[in-house]
Amino acid sequence: MLGLTIREVSQALRENQVSPTELCRRCLEQVKKTRYLNAFITVTEDQALRQARESESRFLKGEPRGPLDGIPFAVKDNFCTENIETTCASRMLKGYVPPYTATVVQKLLDQGAVLIGKTNLDEFAMGSGSTDSAFGPVRNPWSYSAQYRERTGADPHSDWVITGGSSGGSAAAVASLSSFLALGSDTGGSTRNPGALCGLVALKPTYGLLSRHGLIPLVNSMDVPGILVRSVQDAATTFGVLRGVDIRDSTTVPHPPTPSVLSDDIDITKIRVGIPKEYHAPGLSPETLSQWGRVADLLERAGASVEQVSLPHTQHSIVCYHVLCTAEVASNMARFDGIEYGHRSTVDDSTESLYATTRHEGFNDVVRRRILAGNYFLLKRNYEQYFVKAQKVRRLIAQDFAQVFHAGVDVLLTPTTLGDAARHRDFIQEDNRTRSAQEDVFTQPVNMAGLPAVTVPTALSSRGLPVGLQLIGRALRDWQLLEVARWLEQRLDFPAIRLSRDASDVEREADFGVLISPARKTGRPG
Repeated sequence: MLGLTIREVSQALRENQVSPTELCRRCLEQVKKTRYLNAFITVTEDQALRQARESESRFLKGEPRGPLDGIPFAVKDNFCTENIETTCASRMLKGYVPPYTATVVQKLLDQGAVLIGKTNLDEFAMGSGSTDSAFGPVRNPWSYSAQYRERTGADPHSDWVITGGSSGGSAAAVASLSSFLALGSDTGGSTRNPGALCGLVALKPTYGLLSRHGLIPLVNSMDVPGILVRSVQDAATTFGVLRGVDIRDSTTVPHPPTPSVLSDDIDITKIRVGIPKEYHAPGLSPETLSQWGRVADLLERAGASVEQVSLPHTQHSIVCYHVLCTAEVASNMARFDGIEYGHRSTVDDSTESLYATTRHEGFNDVVRRRILAGNYFLLKRNYEQYFVKAQKVRRLIAQDFAQVFHAGVDVLLTPTTLGDAARHRDFIQEDNRTRSAQEDVFTQPVNMAGLPAVTVPTALSSRGLPVGLQLIGRALRDWQLLEVARWLEQRLDFPAIRLSRDASDVEREADFGVLISPARKTGRPG
């Protein structure tokens, strides 16, 4: 039951094959069984069971609210949730309980979906591995899959692999069958990166189609709520619920009219697919390159027009992204001063010392370094040379995409990541900044252009780990993008994860002290 798609389990709920309460209990039990993954910061068990009972009452009356009624979901812990602690995986926000709920979370709750918990992430969503959290790193469920262990003989105690980030906890929750749906945030690839490494479908919608109200900001001009699910149809269903203008977010825009479900018979011969030559980046693994070519050939054999295109300013994209990202980070992090909310240092000899000590104690090294870099770029003497110039390059990057789509290309096909998931011990050999520059190379241009993109699991690598490819679409043409992704998904036949762990393994590993931060079972901060 836990391995079903949202569409399938929704049908099971309607046919009374399982009740919302039983489904919720099964998901909560799976959260406990897989707690060694460190996917959750907070587990809202009591609240979830209450919501499930309310859903069950609606089903008994024959009045379900929609396809998400009774469906357990998880939320990245940088979305505000009323009366539930929201930490951004940082000491700075330990104990912070928002007085309101983020719009996208509220929309899911209004549809009857059941919130089972808040998921782990890189602190303030700054990272690409979900390794830099105040609550410890997140482990990729595929580390414990039969596929990975059979092909590599790996010992999960020492050879576990990362989830990608920064929405690694959300990806792990869905991949480990603890949740049918999870929300992430995507600023430079933070939903698509873990989606690809955890074998999931991950959608980053067009900027403005989903409200950012209640998403604690990282980079306001690029942040987008993201969707992590097991099928493209599930992504479309969730997207249909979440999109829409929000009076609390002035950047939201109306969505074009679309059908209620994706078409199963899209005419692929009418689709033009672009292959950006600049995405043949250094470090691209041979297996990812092979899958990229295989899927392009699959499209071409089916009658799609597949052609090479050029996005010439891509080579400057990652540097441009770094300047703009850190500049906005420096601005957004200024609010965490120990006065308004969050952590407050006991050192209060002066206002200046209170600010400085609070921020030193509350932020990790990664966040502090990005703040310092951003403030440097925003200095009066550097502003024109760095920030303004980066904004100009950002416009050129967006124009590259616009020209390709104006020429008639419908979607672009690219890698999502350089390769499959790295072992944690290898990943942490390099600093966060270096790793982010490597892992975001294919994903962050889309955020700077405000375009929709989706990653689709393609195959397993020789190590038994997922490899995903990314489709990029025209602005506001998210539905067409999802239809092409659905067409691919039906033909790629990506295998389901076969988790080979059992409860005794979990207890034994817990005894060994591997659990860095067990999820707290609470509906309120503890």
